[in-house]
Amino acid sequence: LSKLSEIFHLCKPLKSADDVTTLKNWIVSALVYLAMVDYPYPSKFLAPLPAWPVKETCRPISTPLNGDNLIIGTAKAMNVFYNYTGSTSCFDIGSGDIPNLGISGWDYQSCTEMVAPSCSNGKTDMFEKSAWDFKEYTNGCLKNWKVKPDINWIETQYWGKNLSAASNIIFSNGLLDPWSSGGVLKSQSDSVVAILIPNGAHHLDLRGSNKADPADVVSARNQEKKYIATWLKSP
Repeated sequence: LSKLSEIFHLCKPLKSADDVTTLKNWIVSALVYLAMVDYPYPSKFLAPLPAWPVKETCRPISTPLNGDNLIIGTAKAMNVFYNYTGSTSCFDIGSGDIPNLGISGWDYQSCTEMVAPSCSNGKTDMFEKSAWDFKEYTNGCLKNWKVKPDINWIETQYWGKNLSAASNIIFSNGLLDPWSSGGVLKSQSDSVVAILIPNGAHHLDLRGSNKADPADVVSARNQEKKYIATWLKSP
């Protein structure tokens, strides 16, 4: 525990197995958020990050490592997300929220509207096995917000992916963004259109244009403008 605390530059030393779980969750959070914000240019959306931050994060652990060297490499990788500016002298891993994200708002929305199950099996992914339990999730919503989630709300309210009666919708999906796995990936009709962006991270097409934008993002924006212009001209 002392070694982990020192290598990861923790503000408070680890003292228990629960503290180690907190450390692991802190690492997982960084990896998940990095996948979302893997933009082709420096950004400050969630934290100050370099261009293509996933590549930068992988760099310290890009060769096989063992023992202390693997822990040291992982700590260096975490610095990309949590301390790219080098201004943080130690990490408070128990603080939880990413300051620029407003995670509590998303938690409330998930509890009251769109339940978003998340799990890992430890075999086809890079994380430890973690099951998703709706009963446990419900208890958390009741404790935090005094509301009971409806797992079928999105299908009842917005028909899920049964969109044959919908019109004038663009579903843009940046395939670098893990959330795209739950997106509408195939066009449903001439006016319910799916646009795939292989090199796009989280809502990259909705961010301001940048000279580093990949060609498929530029193409997606042009398609979006074309569809919207057509709809605006329709009677």
